Amino acid sequence: MAESRVNQAVVLGVDLHLELARGGGRRAALTRALREAVRSGRLAPGTRLPPYRSLAVDLGIARNTAADAYAELVAEGWLTARQGSGTRVAQRPAPPAPVRRPVPPAREAQPARHDLRQGRPDISSFPRAAWIAATRRALTAAPNDAFGPGDPRGRPELRRALAGYLSRARGVRCDPERIVVCSGVAGALRLLGQVLRGPVAVEEYGLDFHRGLLTAAGLRTLPLPVDERGALTQELAATRARAVLLTPAHQFPTGGPLHPRRRAAVVEWARAAGGLVLEDDYDGEFRYDRQPVGAVQGLDPDRVVYLGSVSKSLSPALRLGWAVLPGGLVDGVLAAKGEREPFAGALEQLTLADFIDSGGYDRHVRRMRQRYRRRRGQLAAVLAEQAPHIGVTGVAAGLHAVLRLPPGTERSAVRAAAWQGLALEGLAGYRHPDAASPVVDGLVVGYSAPPDRAFADALGALCRALPPP
Repeated sequence: MAESRVNQAVVLGVDLHLELARGGGRRAALTRALREAVRSGRLAPGTRLPPYRSLAVDLGIARNTAADAYAELVAEGWLTARQGSGTRVAQRPAPPAPVRRPVPPAREAQPARHDLRQGRPDISSFPRAAWIAATRRALTAAPNDAFGPGDPRGRPELRRALAGYLSRARGVRCDPERIVVCSGVAGALRLLGQVLRGPVAVEEYGLDFHRGLLTAAGLRTLPLPVDERGALTQELAATRARAVLLTPAHQFPTGGPLHPRRRAAVVEWARAAGGLVLEDDYDGEFRYDRQPVGAVQGLDPDRVVYLGSVSKSLSPALRLGWAVLPGGLVDGVLAAKGEREPFAGALEQLTLADFIDSGGYDRHVRRMRQRYRRRRGQLAAVLAEQAPHIGVTGVAAGLHAVLRLPPGTERSAVRAAAWQGLALEGLAGYRHPDAASPVVDGLVVGYSAPPDRAFADALGALCRALPPP
């Protein structure tokens, strides 16, 4: 009977790592070890200790020894013991706060009160209840192998769900075996950087982070001019590029879809030159004033790599993206990836698969599309009223707009925005360092992140930071 009670105590106890010094009595050694664990902060105030019987079994000492050590530390005030609450580390008086001298008023810009940086979705709108429900369903239906090492391609449930969704919603032609799940578009570019050969053409305005990933892989990037119709893909033939990275659904950051003739031209170039098109489907799901633009990948799945993620449609915290690959690239990308996915967990993949299959993803995207359309409308209306001299582009889709500024005013406008407590970026930060086209001054203004209650104030501060007519 005593044996069963001891075993039950072991099961119900919590683990506590203590090293008892050799020499001297076991009670004294245990008392010193516990006292030092509390003094050093390793056992924080309020921490519940294991029952003395459980601790005695773990340490291989007599139960009375452990009980006596607890009693001694309770008497000294290191521990507390109450009926029904167990033995806990006592609350210790906090050290007095250091006296701080008043800091003189800052002479620099005010801390940012409003986040108007691009690429930041409305994280407060994450569909928590629907995601929890999808997680429960996914866990219930998950096969046992879902909790093993897994397939480097990603969970088959998610690849099947993505194949159906991307075909239906984005016009992508794909087989689940050609889809590789990865940690966002950035993760896909890291993998492709290990497979590609030769220079890569990139839009002269784009994410410097993506250019940096290709450069870090030893690939030279060649700037490709852009205008209101997207990248000038007809100029690819005059370059030595072996691949080109494009944002055809909504050129980032300047805005606008790639013109149909240029879409056809880039595919013809890839076929003639044996090149590869990397299609970053940036903002493909968030369009407002036009019909959806299908993926370039649908024109030639053997020459186009389609890249996407849920970073803006759901949350960047999920770290879930995908690459739809030509058949000849699959093995090379998997070899670069290794046997296991370092970021995208199986549970998140299963949940996303259920979320897509159940229609939850479509409903969420439609809801967010309406929300962002209203935000875009507020921004456009305020600018038309308070700053009609400022041109606005790129608002037909996406989560940001580009405000065109008079030549030579971008730096001063960015500084003025900082003084107004705004976090935003100038267009110059997205320009390729080797671009030859004339410099265009502008601000890249994201309108999705600020909470509703603060959005009007953020727009007012933005208008105050803009250069006068």
